[in-house]
Amino acid sequence: MYSRIAGTGSYLPRKVLTNHDLAKMVDTSDEWIFARTGIRERHVATDNEVASDLALAAGQRAIANSDLVPADIDLIIVATTTPDMVFPSTACILQSKLGIRGCPAFDVQAVCSGFVYAITIADMFIVSGRAKNALIVGAEVYSRILDWTDRTTCVLFGDGAGAMVLSVSQEPGVLAAKLHADGGYAEKLCVPGWICGGKTIGSPFVQMDGGSVFKFAVGAFEEVAREVLEAAKMSVADIDWFIPHQANIRIMEATARKLELPLERLISTVEHHGNTSAASIPLALDEAVNAGQIKRGENLLLEGVGGGFTWGGVLLRY
Repeated sequence: MYSRIAGTGSYLPRKVLTNHDLAKMVDTSDEWIFARTGIRERHVATDNEVASDLALAAGQRAIANSDLVPADIDLIIVATTTPDMVFPSTACILQSKLGIRGCPAFDVQAVCSGFVYAITIADMFIVSGRAKNALIVGAEVYSRILDWTDRTTCVLFGDGAGAMVLSVSQEPGVLAAKLHADGGYAEKLCVPGWICGGKTIGSPFVQMDGGSVFKFAVGAFEEVAREVLEAAKMSVADIDWFIPHQANIRIMEATARKLELPLERLISTVEHHGNTSAASIPLALDEAVNAGQIKRGENLLLEGVGGGFTWGGVLLRY
């Protein structure tokens, strides 16, 4: 038994925040942001939009594109760093909004690696016979945890959701996957606040050591790519499309060069999405599928690196 992508979907909030808009809010410029990140604009949720709302729209599209109905879904995994509430899980809230009852539903918190973690978990459910159609969603509303006076972080992130239905198949889809974490880097990228007695203790905003994150990410991306390829007994030449976490164009291109992978095979949406954390990979995937770039039978390398640090990669045949 194998698992394979049956369909994809995505959703972006209507509001677009450009670099020029940010320049009116904080000491920055379009040139400064684009030169360092490759970002021109990002989408921002309205005050009454939560992660499950974004996940619902993306998930419905992925289900429809799989020629399924919500009742066919027997596993829901939501990768998010910005859940609707402390509990219940955003996945359970999404399950209710989809009108589904009874199937397992849970969140995965691995920050920007969350979608890769979620695919790996869903694949294990399917190949073991415990699920047939898994809805996997990456959904984030990072605008809620940004300090809009800190130009080192507020220019980087955006909101959005991307989804995938992974279904049982007689043909291989998930070819190999590798996951890692090292909590020793926790302070390099984090939101160090927490709730105690109805009050926030510490900072409720994203804090990042940009230099350390950049250096670690490039090394981790290369390392896990080679691990996954070795596990699948494949080479870089077998990769049709490289879809990394959309954090920074310089990280993405540096990784491609280290792998000696032509930049033409790199899928990048960071220019108009920004860093949407766990949503970035499925957003980029769905956009490329809809554009006709990605075709059935092609090999996709998906990779993420996020706070924790967590990192991982999955090699799929679309």
